[in-house]
Amino acid sequence: MRKKDVVLMATVTSFEGLTHPSKSELRQFAELFTPLFQASSEEAKRQAVAALSQCPTVPPAVALFIGCQPIAIAAPFLATSQAIDDDTLITIARTQGAAHAKAIVRRPSLSPKVIDALVSLHQSEPERGMTLSETLLGVSAPTPQLEPNTADAERLAREEALRQKIKQIARHLGRNDSDRLGLRSLSPVQEALLVRFAREREAQQFATTLADALSSSRWLAERIMIDTSGQQLAVTLVSLGMGFADAVYVLERFYPHLAEQHGSISRAWLVLDSIDAEESRARVEAWRRADSYTYLPPEQKPAPRSGAPLFGNKASPIRELRVVSRSR
Repeated sequence: MRKKDVVLMATVTSFEGLTHPSKSELRQFAELFTPLFQASSEEAKRQAVAALSQCPTVPPAVALFIGCQPIAIAAPFLATSQAIDDDTLITIARTQGAAHAKAIVRRPSLSPKVIDALVSLHQSEPERGMTLSETLLGVSAPTPQLEPNTADAERLAREEALRQKIKQIARHLGRNDSDRLGLRSLSPVQEALLVRFAREREAQQFATTLADALSSSRWLAERIMIDTSGQQLAVTLVSLGMGFADAVYVLERFYPHLAEQHGSISRAWLVLDSIDAEESRARVEAWRRADSYTYLPPEQKPAPRSGAPLFGNKASPIRELRVVSRSR
């Protein structure tokens, strides 16, 4: 077995070295891999699968074969490999156990086709579907037994919430926000500070950091935050490229009414989801231009009121910010 382990790893290593394998090389690897894999030790199998998880191209037959292995071996391949096509993922989800479906859900992005298949699996196989919904929505325990009609209504509601939640997550994960060349963007430090100040409800520090990110006056940042609907801050965060989950959290902390739930998501989520990125950048740039026309040097600004907390009232966190801004 030790010799076969060596041969398996040598075969995988040789395949990894092929930048653009031809059809004949893919076919040859598929013919060699399966018997070597079956004859090797568990440790060698795990190492081989981990290595193939990083390969951009894997023969479809090999991808299906690995995906159908016990979850202890198949998990890293199902969760990270970019060489598995949608049809193979759907086949594995339908033919293997709930653990395999969980591993597929952990992938960085899922296509609408795979999402619909997972939701259909939830509908057609309740036992496996419940396990899947617990993974996606954080359901900790099954609901108590209800009357037939009530139970059907509850089940349909959960299924629809699950469908919408998966689609929304996939849509936002699928957005390509990494290419922001030439766009005004938050630095990692600025984004972390904004989230931290939102968590602590420190509006003064938040406004200072936001002004720094916008390269604007402090007055513009405060005017944005004074909008009690949260719409202006939401537009600003989208224009700066803040992560969707972080932006939702910031809005919910500063504007409590946006934390209200609508089905499986909050109002903050709905507000952000409705904002077009291109339009948000145009609006914020217009605000910045207007701000630059009226900006005064710091020595000409009136001194801020000392010791006046912006968010002194937890129930209405924007009221103090409005008072401070008007006093200037």
